[in-house]
This record gives sequence, structure tokens and C-alpha cells, in this order.
Amino acid sequence: MPAAGRDGKDASLVQSMFDRVAPRYDLANAVLSLGQDAHWRRVTALAARPAGRTIVDVAAGPGNVTRELLKQGARHVVALDLSHNMVREGAGRGLPDVTWVNGDALALPLADDSMDAVTISFGLRNLSDPRAGLAEFARVLRPGGDLVVAEFATPTNPVFATIYRDYLVAALPRIARVVSSDAPAYRYLADSILAWPDRATLAGWMTDAGFTDVQVKDLSGGIVALHRARVPGDPS
Repeated sequence: MPAAGRDGKDASLVQSMFDRVAPRYDLANAVLSLGQDAHWRRVTALAARPAGRTIVDVAAGPGNVTRELLKQGARHVVALDLSHNMVREGAGRGLPDVTWVNGDALALPLADDSMDAVTISFGLRNLSDPRAGLAEFARVLRPGGDLVVAEFATPTNPVFATIYRDYLVAALPRIARVVSSDAPAYRYLADSILAWPDRATLAGWMTDAGFTDVQVKDLSGGIVALHRARVPGDPS
């Protein structure tokens, strides 16, 4: 398994892990999130203000956020994922106006200032260098473009935070053995969530990468923190 937390994750190991979980990815997400994942996807897509925009959905998996972006009026979506199997699964769903790319978030195969928005859902913490990833997202965004990052977080209520931590440590791996095609991958999921930095740290990373107007919205009691920011300048 890749090392959990901020650094040290080997891209080939992350790719292999997500290749293995692809066959039952949607089922596992729905069960392990207690059905909240659909709501998180909708809110993430809405935050990107997709109507009429060209958007790159990074760590797109089989395209669940991509589909929401299209539903909300995106003109075109580049759905990029490191996992071959995730891209193959998504491409087989027949979504219109999508370009599927098997690629690395740290080296996007996109020109400077070419995208209106970037979305990444539960994928930033899997990058070997999340801060370099944020800088890469800034590179491909046009002036005034939006970045939306959905990531797991620690609930702000101490009692709920304790319950949630117990769920991650004890219950999630057990449930994953039943619903997932690769249960050990979900032990990594739990460990990476617990090791991920807090909201203020991520907001600071976004500012350091050149983004402004960083906003944070908690979802589902703080299980997920949605960060939105923009590249300075007026849209062309």
C-alpha cells in the first residue's frame, strides 16, 4: 500500500490500488459513505459553476463528478485519472462531451490557461506532492478560473469527530471486506484520511499556489470539506 498522509506515496502503487478497486468502486463508495457520496458529488460540481465551461476533472475515477458537471451544463469535461481501469470503466459509460485521459495530476497534458475550472474529489491526498498538484492546477486555469477540492476532513464537533474516527479505524475496513473488490485499499483510505492536514493548512497551500478568495464549506457534519478558490484576473 502507498504510504498514507501527505508525502511518500508512490504513483505506481496508487495506480495499482485504484485499478484493483475499480470493479466495485461505486458500490463501495455508496455503502461506506452511507449514501452521502451522491450529495458530495453534486455540491462539488455546483461549486465549479460549470454552465458553459470547459473543465478538467482530476482523479475522475469512473466519472461520477464528471457526469454531474455535464448535468449542470458544462460545455466539455476532460476526465483524467491515473488508473487505467478507472478510465476504461468511465469511458464505457457513454457520457457525451467528455475526453477521457489516463494521466498524472502532477503533469497535466493541458496547455497553460486552457481550462475554466478544475475539480478534484478525494484525490488530492493521494498525490505524492499535493502542493505541486495545486500549482499544476493553477497553471492550466484561465484568469478567473475556479479550483474546487473536495476532501475528507475531521468533523469540527469533538463528539462526532470521535465517533467518526472510530468508524474509520474499526468499522470501515470490516465493511470494505464485504463490498469492495480490494478491502486492504480501504485501510489505506482510513489511514490517509486520519493523516490529512486540517482545513486551514489546505487553504494555505492553495494561497501559496497562487489562488485567491479561498472559501471552505463543510458537508455532512464536517466529514468532507469543500475548498473553492480562483486564479486572479478577469475571465476572458
